[in-house]
Amino acid sequence: MTFERAHAEFISYHLQQRTGERRGRLERGHREAEILFCRNVWWVLRGNFDGLHPEYEVLDWRGNPYFCDFVWIARAVRLIIEIKGFGPHVRDMDRQKYCRELNRETFLSAMGYHVISFAYDDVAHNPELCITLLRMVLSRYQADGPPVTVRSVTEREIIRLACRLARPIRPIDVTEHLRINHRTAVGALKSMCDKGLFTSVTGANRKYNVKYELTQSAIQCL
Repeated sequence: MTFERAHAEFISYHLQQRTGERRGRLERGHREAEILFCRNVWWVLRGNFDGLHPEYEVLDWRGNPYFCDFVWIARAVRLIIEIKGFGPHVRDMDRQKYCRELNRETFLSAMGYHVISFAYDDVAHNPELCITLLRMVLSRYQADGPPVTVRSVTEREIIRLACRLARPIRPIDVTEHLRINHRTAVGALKSMCDKGLFTSVTGANRKYNVKYELTQSAIQCL
């Protein structure tokens, strides 16, 4: 099925489920930015629109309705996805609007939603980055795919640790984070180097590997 057909069916289905302002908001609000996200990011990554709800209504901390660009609902997960253009969300935003936006996102997090945002410019011109970041987020909630093993769980956690540290990772980092011994940590890192997930960095004497740098391939595995 082509994107055009799948997207048309996706919007048609949600229009049929709605009445009043909820239907009107979908008709008015699902425009260029949202369609670009569907085409350039979500469709490329997922290949379907299962669990994705466009222009989804939630209540803010004042009890007022607010329509999110998208909400992905799967099992116990409620992920809000916003596409933010520089104009309305930065250039044209005053202090009061800025405060309301931050308060709303904090309130939604407290209500169990996970809120993430993408810049319109990235969705339009750098969708590969959006795909990589969204894949990392979704991987925390998905149980589908290859069977999970101790090795795969360990490797994913090491990759996430390296992302959080934002620097070459050391065996002691893995040892302290996973509560494993030094030998096991070194073995895991060497194995991940063999798979192209890390590259090793030798010390001053050029004899021993002392650090390991994350590769782009590792991030794409999340």
